[in-house]
Amino acid sequence: MAAVAVLRAFGASGPMCLRRGPWAQLPARFCSRDPAGAGRRESEPRPTSARQLDGIRNIVLSNPKKRNTLSLAMLKSLQSDILHDADSNDLKVIIISAEGPVFSSGHDLKELTEEQGRDYHAEVFQTCSKVMMHIRNHPVPVIAMVNGLATAAGCQLVASCDIAVASDKSSFATPGVNVGLFCSTPGVALARAVPRKVALEMLFTGEPISAQEALLHGLLSKVVPEAELQEETMRIARKIASLSRPVVSLGKATFYKQLPQDLGTAYYLTSQAMVDNLALRDGQEGITAFLQKRKPVWSHEPV
Repeated sequence: MAAVAVLRAFGASGPMCLRRGPWAQLPARFCSRDPAGAGRRESEPRPTSARQLDGIRNIVLSNPKKRNTLSLAMLKSLQSDILHDADSNDLKVIIISAEGPVFSSGHDLKELTEEQGRDYHAEVFQTCSKVMMHIRNHPVPVIAMVNGLATAAGCQLVASCDIAVASDKSSFATPGVNVGLFCSTPGVALARAVPRKVALEMLFTGEPISAQEALLHGLLSKVVPEAELQEETMRIARKIASLSRPVVSLGKATFYKQLPQDLGTAYYLTSQAMVDNLALRDGQEGITAFLQKRKPVWSHEPV
């Protein structure tokens, strides 16, 4: 339960209950009392859907009529899908994608009017920040599969994922400045994904960049033709899912921990991580299998 405890420390809270439901390939789903239900009528469908098979969880932003805006309900639903059974050894990788021609157009501006009030606005941005941090701190890799436009907080979501694969029809922008709302929170993830001057041009002008430009600047891992997007994303996900979960989890956590450090500290932290990795059952299994010229049999045990 350690990973869930860490994730919840960043703000996942509220009562949760499980019942059998539409997630046919998940063992269970959250009921209407979970955080995703906040701000949503009982009759309204969940703004995300999720299914899991062979260690790969597919989370889909499912409100194309509203350009998959990251409304408070969407953010809380996405949060629930990300946190669901985060410690389970059955979960190896998460893919986030979207229905329709827009991956996500960012925050719902109707929620950001004066009528909603400062407290509501604060909840929206705090919840969004928590979701992005859940992705960074999640024990398994998170992949964005983008086919279409990703703007503002939608671009932030792509930048926050560990890997991002996009179709050549996709584009990315932080256009808040054009409506008087500078994309300050999207800028946090953007500035950590692309060079500073690229981020500032996007933030100051609001002009979009193409998928190829996003790849060149480091926002994306790979760009493929639209027809190959799902196949390539699943190829990457299946490769990750075939590996030892605790080894990958330790590696992800260590990578982000060392990133902001000076060189000496970074090598100290990663050297300790290598020692810890060797103490894992799967660490020894992998080396033994290599020496014996056979495929490793992963236990996925944390020790």
